[in-house]
Amino acid sequence: MKKSILLLLLLAALPFVSCDDDGPYEDYLVARPILEDAISFKAEAIDIIDPIPIQTSGKIYAYKNYIFINDVGSGFHVIDNQNPSNPQNIAFIKLEGNNDISIKDDKLFADSYGDLVIFDISDINNIQLTSRMVNAIYKNYDVWIQNVEFPQADIYDYGTIDYDRYVVVGWEVKMERRPVSEYEEQFRCDNCEFRNFDNVVNTAESDVGQGGSLARFKIVGDYLYVVDYSDLNIFDISNLETPTALEDVSVAWDIETIFNQGEILFIGGRQGMYIYDIKDPAKPEFVSEFRHGTACDPVVVDGNFAYVTLKGGDFCGNTESGLYVVDISDLKNPDLKVIYPMFGPNGLGIKRDKLFICDGSDGLKVFDKSNAPNITQLNHFPDIEAYDVIPLENTLLMIGGGTLRQYEYLENDIQLISTFEL
Repeated sequence: MKKSILLLLLLAALPFVSCDDDGPYEDYLVARPILEDAISFKAEAIDIIDPIPIQTSGKIYAYKNYIFINDVGSGFHVIDNQNPSNPQNIAFIKLEGNNDISIKDDKLFADSYGDLVIFDISDINNIQLTSRMVNAIYKNYDVWIQNVEFPQADIYDYGTIDYDRYVVVGWEVKMERRPVSEYEEQFRCDNCEFRNFDNVVNTAESDVGQGGSLARFKIVGDYLYVVDYSDLNIFDISNLETPTALEDVSVAWDIETIFNQGEILFIGGRQGMYIYDIKDPAKPEFVSEFRHGTACDPVVVDGNFAYVTLKGGDFCGNTESGLYVVDISDLKNPDLKVIYPMFGPNGLGIKRDKLFICDGSDGLKVFDKSNAPNITQLNHFPDIEAYDVIPLENTLLMIGGGTLRQYEYLENDIQLISTFEL
């Protein structure tokens, strides 16, 4: 009888033991994308409607007397900001799969599930769709999938997706038994490719808007630069009605943001900051890189210093959060000077001697950087969610937690002038 019981216990345990060559197994939450036909989906993906409440506030963009606020993955809200103390929500541009925009001379460029979409906003009360360049950007599936909220999962099984036919609209999550090696491989980057490559300032007569430090779009002169997950996409927009897609430049794995100082591009990624020369704007040339631990990484530059916020935790990585001040006086040899601890920083911005840092749930922080790389904190606005910031000539814009805040500059501080709940 005892032998029979022992045999039954051994048989019952067999499903939980594996002798396969790929090693031990564990139970993991596995997420797979839910797909929808791209043609029918995109046909209904664009519309211009009356103002609606925001669902998930994302990045901000300023152009003339207007503020454009991204509703993550859904489009963007148009805010009339002629009176900063009393902004008015006037329209919502529905654009499925949208995360970023950039504007030049009343032509608005936006992403939509890998397409580059162009609007004419010369009449803000009668915005018109001008054209759509199919599959022009975000060819790497990871950026497309970021247009919908990531579920909590251990393994993301993307499979093979034909993005000419399908878009990702959601996720299905199931508990599955998978090799431990498959789970661990997600956090390895031994096979990631980092290619090196061994020349444009905005003209005064052009009207170009201003984005925050989290932007993936950047207009410099007659060129639009867009970063996807690994590449720098380049468009000649000298003819705003019919842009021309040029050859992409492979940068690195996991790039996120783009910023320029004159003829130099600074590209932020989870592995580091990458510097490119755009003297030939159609063919950016690699200059150098500054590597750091894995973290979300926007960057802004002023003079001889780059200011990089690293946010650790969640999907950003395991690097401790902080502000890195990097000496770039020698562009070929960026040199880390000092690290300032931060809570969970997102976007940041510069206005003359002031440095503004959105430190997540720890609020907005104002620093004096006149003695860089040494900086001194001037003020701290706690108890607010701070996501991204744009320093304009007369006012500071800050978005976070579904709220747009505007501040006026003081000699050694800033002062709140309006709060706009979205």
